[in-house]
Amino acid sequence: MKRLIGGLLWMVLLIPAWSQAAFVEGQHYQAVPFPQSVETGNKIEVREIFWYGCPHCYVLEPAMTEWLKKIPANAQFIRTPGTAPSWMTHAQAFYAFESLGVMKKVHEIFFKAVQEQKVALSDEKSIAEFVAAHGVNKQKFSEAFNSFGVRMKVEKAKQLNQDLSISSVPTLVVDGRYLTSPAMAGGEDKLFQLVNELIAKAAKERKKKR
Repeated sequence: MKRLIGGLLWMVLLIPAWSQAAFVEGQHYQAVPFPQSVETGNKIEVREIFWYGCPHCYVLEPAMTEWLKKIPANAQFIRTPGTAPSWMTHAQAFYAFESLGVMKKVHEIFFKAVQEQKVALSDEKSIAEFVAAHGVNKQKFSEAFNSFGVRMKVEKAKQLNQDLSISSVPTLVVDGRYLTSPAMAGGEDKLFQLVNELIAKAAKERKKKR
């Protein structure tokens, strides 16, 4: 009897821990009221909304890089710039980098320059001069920055930000259906644990629809 009582007591003590470990919709993540279409085909889309001027986004980068090394095989990562009025120049620069195929070359150093070195990269001229110093043709950057294609991508990102009601960054959106952030999840470690669970959840929901 003592063993039975002791076992029951141990289970009662564990209940709070189990409750804390479980991710709860409405607390640790939110269901998107109007799910968005994805760009990843059969793979589960994991989209980060970010801004180069956001210190929290920059702090998340190392953990994001590590997670991407072991991202579930059925998922694909996409990065989208935030489009608040004061963020638009960086959004345009992001798509210019992408258009020129220099994202891997300049993304990290641009982020670092803004966040650690506090370089004022807030207009086309300063950004063009910065990337030129790192091997990107200045004229080609300006052409891409002002191109119709880049402007269209910025407008598309702006619409997505509005549809998802993005008010802060970094925000992660899983399969256009579930939205979370480091603050909501309870930290970086829990964030990627949650993202993995949401990927599995979204995959199951896709199968049910087939």
